[in-house]
Amino acid sequence: MEALTEPQIRAAFVNCSKGEAARIKMPLDLAVTAWRDLDYFGWADPGAPQRALMVVPMDEGPVGVLLRRPESRRTTATRSSMCQVCFTGHSADGVTLFVAPLAGAAGRQGNSVGLYLCSDLACSLYLRGKRQPRGRLVRQEETLSLDERVDRAMTNLRGFVKRVVAG
Repeated sequence: MEALTEPQIRAAFVNCSKGEAARIKMPLDLAVTAWRDLDYFGWADPGAPQRALMVVPMDEGPVGVLLRRPESRRTTATRSSMCQVCFTGHSADGVTLFVAPLAGAAGRQGNSVGLYLCSDLACSLYLRGKRQPRGRLVRQEETLSLDERVDRAMTNLRGFVKRVVAG
């Protein structure tokens, strides 16, 4: 992914008002972001734990999407989940349903779409083996190359973003 500046990131958001985009808290480590390891840029709002944000490179340029996540619940049940973007298996709370209001009038009426993503929005790092899921899950080996897995992940993520933009 190409490096983005704070103004570029703020201008990219499609499913919130300009004022809301101006109030988004940027990650504290934005200046040292390893852009070459990222396929998209995602982070949790440091001031609002139920809000997350992502900027995805699209054909027309970067598109930002505001996301909501449910309040975390403690569970003693052992379960596993798989991210719908990078197909990384996680245990417990490693995957979260993120919900995005649709852009435009549909979003203002409360319509939204959701996607199960890695809770830390680090799909790019899981794909490259730079981060490992917590727990005792055995990572499933794939016959696809890294480039093919990245293409699959970005196809899935871009499809989600297109649904948000289309309203």
